[in-house]
Amino acid sequence: MMATSQSTGTKNIVIGLLFLAGFMAYGFVLIYLRDFAPGKEQWIADYAVGKHFESRLAHVHGNLFALINIAVGLVLARFELPEATGHRISWLGIAALLMPLGILSEVLFSVPPVLVIVGGISMVACMAWLGIAIWREIGPKGA
Repeated sequence: MMATSQSTGTKNIVIGLLFLAGFMAYGFVLIYLRDFAPGKEQWIADYAVGKHFESRLAHVHGNLFALINIAVGLVLARFELPEATGHRISWLGIAALLMPLGILSEVLFSVPPVLVIVGGISMVACMAWLGIAIWREIGPKGA
């Protein structure tokens, strides 16, 4: 059984950090739209509904999923999992980033929510599989 290489976790860390930076910048766009843009009064009035609400959902989920990817990368770099398992968990974490991108695609381009569903399922599968894999690695003695 080959152990997970450190580069598997590194990929999630790097992509997570870049994604985090992108969605943090998107947060500044949302602040601009709320506080400084022409028509900000309408933006504020519609803040809790429709595209405005979904825009904030994309921002929150983008940052959350970026941080989760960083955590996945650190865990994969720390524990020796079978190589195939580590790679699949890694890619599931990265595929989960489709969720916030899918929310933005809905808002900006009226794309159906397929990416949101695929990303959400990927994140749940990633977390469950990683939890089980780590449990098997450390066993009841380490828990």
